[in-house]
Amino acid sequence: MIDVERPHRRYNPLVDEWVLCSPQRTLRPWLGQTEPAEPANISHYDPSCYLCPGNARAGGIRNPRYTKTFVFDNDFAALLETAPDHFNERDLLIARAESGNCRVICFSPRHDLTVSRMDLQAIEAVVDVWTGETQSLGAKDFIGYVQIFENKGAIMGCSNAHPHCQIWATGEIPTQPARKMKSQQKYFRSHNSDLLGDYLQLELTKQERIVCENQHWVALVPFWAYWPYECMLIPRRLVADLPALSRGERAALAEILKRLTTRYDNLFQCSFPYSMGWHGRPTDGEQHPYWRLHAVYYPPLLRSATVKKFAVGYEMMGEPQRDISAEVAAACLREVSERHYLEL
Repeated sequence: MIDVERPHRRYNPLVDEWVLCSPQRTLRPWLGQTEPAEPANISHYDPSCYLCPGNARAGGIRNPRYTKTFVFDNDFAALLETAPDHFNERDLLIARAESGNCRVICFSPRHDLTVSRMDLQAIEAVVDVWTGETQSLGAKDFIGYVQIFENKGAIMGCSNAHPHCQIWATGEIPTQPARKMKSQQKYFRSHNSDLLGDYLQLELTKQERIVCENQHWVALVPFWAYWPYECMLIPRRLVADLPALSRGERAALAEILKRLTTRYDNLFQCSFPYSMGWHGRPTDGEQHPYWRLHAVYYPPLLRSATVKKFAVGYEMMGEPQRDISAEVAAACLREVSERHYLEL
């Protein structure tokens, strides 16, 4: 049994990495830099927002007056369909061509909404777009991986409050999914079962780090979590990517997304910032029978709406480190209501 009140290291089998846990550090007198709070009142429509319906984007293209979700090619894409040739000098200076596509998905025409405030039908429409984009982008011959991610909140570097996410489809498998692929492959060969499936069953037995669940999905704080209130969404069924979800699993996903993000907002009664992303199997034509689809949430807030965790010092030079245990974080999230604080 782990003494969660004393320093210890936890192993993350998905990325083959250790996390230093130091619960006693919460007793220190300085608990973090205070950040400015996000504005509480945001209008339904912002004439200066380049994502609102009918407005001109930064690149000059005008948005249609969309009424549901809206998807477009990023005007300032990080990837292009053509890329320079490979380069290698003495195995020391190495560069490889990388082609790809970058897309933006607006969740809603309303500027003031986030996933926690959207209705289930609107959230399910977002899930459907994620699914369709994964399928269409992944079908391209030069695409090997489709990465969906959302940066929410100025504290996470998001420059626009309009509810949206991005998709970067790349020729090569990015570093984090590649590490997860290697770890899941290794585990599958040794145990003849998938890593996240076995991990999920263990967590369901223990119930220490479960935040909420429904018929098809479980939201939990991983045993190896690095960010203070980090969470993972895992499907109960072994399914490798979003397009493989059934209609019932998509509807259940919409519900668990709303429940988890509402709990986040209620924790410190703010529009809770985070970086979130999906990790599904590569789109290289292989089956990847060991891969279980999952989403990860990395929120930076530590003690309040204005105190965040910094990844500096030992985290940059040594290894990831956290100040509160995964069990405490899960308990905090379990204790808050699933009715949004702005609707009470």
